[in-house]
Amino acid sequence: MIKVEKLSQSFGRKQVLKSVDLHIDRREICALVGRNGAGKSTFIQSLVGLLPVKQGSITINGAFVSHKTHHWKKVISYLPEKFMLYPHLTGLENLTFFAETISKIADTERMKQVLMSVRLWDDRNMQVKHYSKGMLQRLGLAITLYQNSDILILDEPTSGIDPMGRKEILEVLKSLQNKTILLSSHHIDEIKQICTHVAYLNDGKIKKYKVREFLDKYCLGGIEV
Repeated sequence: MIKVEKLSQSFGRKQVLKSVDLHIDRREICALVGRNGAGKSTFIQSLVGLLPVKQGSITINGAFVSHKTHHWKKVISYLPEKFMLYPHLTGLENLTFFAETISKIADTERMKQVLMSVRLWDDRNMQVKHYSKGMLQRLGLAITLYQNSDILILDEPTSGIDPMGRKEILEVLKSLQNKTILLSSHHIDEIKQICTHVAYLNDGKIKKYKVREFLDKYCLGGIEV
């Protein structure tokens, strides 16, 4: 599904990614971990086409990610760590706005389905300026899920949320069937709960592990990710 080969990214003289390789197969849920400043956001932004690929290659479902081709965009949805919503619109109105950017007419049944899946249907008519941080994150996830893409890229989906809000987000992610997911995370407990693999970004390189292998090698020794 996702194939990254020899990807390098630099900002000025600082090389952030050094000939990175990573393959993520269908239905894997892979956590991208690494210390702050390791380059996780740079890697994700390269994956979704926000940063141009200067060295190396990225393919999504066999299609190259570049500014010249757009076939890969049909199978991928991206939830950034910080996303913009319209505070004076309701949750449903925000979802409708984004749905109509995908197709001219929003699918009302699909909107109801995704809002129910993130437990926001009862709050759909509330202005989002009154939403909690957890509710805002769940609305962002609903907008991401609306497209019904095969691949989800989630940048810190539980960042800054209280334990109950994190639990709600994780329950939604666990309920997804037949999705391939890459999510960046600092939380070992959520990696244990929902992930099948871990991509560890360190010193500009990525090494992929099965979850148990990663936990045995790093986390039991007290190393933070």
